Amino acid sequence: MGVDFSAVPLFKGLAGAELDGVVSAAHRVARDAGGHFFEQGAPADDFYVLAEGRVKMTQITPDGHQVVLRLVAPGSPFGGVAAFGHPVYPVGAEAIEPSLALGWDGRTMARLLEGNARLAMNALQFVATQLRDVQDRYRELVTEKVERRVARALLRLARDTGRKIDTGVLIDLPLTREDLAEMTGTTIYTVSRLIASWEEKGLVEGGRQRIVIRKPHGLVVIADDL
Repeated sequence: MGVDFSAVPLFKGLAGAELDGVVSAAHRVARDAGGHFFEQGAPADDFYVLAEGRVKMTQITPDGHQVVLRLVAPGSPFGGVAAFGHPVYPVGAEAIEPSLALGWDGRTMARLLEGNARLAMNALQFVATQLRDVQDRYRELVTEKVERRVARALLRLARDTGRKIDTGVLIDLPLTREDLAEMTGTTIYTVSRLIASWEEKGLVEGGRQRIVIRKPHGLVVIADDL
């Protein structure tokens, strides 16, 4: 697999035998681009850690609008509600490129958490981090201008999936303007206008399903309203 599981935050501090036991209790799940690991409202059966590829977490609102909540990179957990007794998935998980994950059914992961205090603490830290991120996103939507929200979203993506290339930092996943609009609570038109403006200033380099951040500090200035 493409990921070093000893470096995965969820497994931080586990001894070799402990990590081997956790990994051996999992099953492998592969999805092609466009395939779902699970859909919103489906029974919450499995907890996952992504090994290869990229996964988009989405939620459909009551009026049928799709919201992209986050993008999952290799080494990150998703579907965590299965380990904590929630009956259904509140979101969907769609592979945006061929992807492979390790999966544990909810009972197995609950048993592993009960039997390993370090694993349980790591899981609690992951939940706390996700809650903080949700709170930050909500605050941004309520209080911040759209330009700052889009800049922050690009910087988060660069942090989580960025890859250094000669011209800057490539957000290393297929990212459409629609995806970015859904992540920031705005429209495709607004995102396109902002990207075009930032291209003129030399901050970013856009393309079809790709964005290179050429001057990260320039986006930081916008994101933090400096």
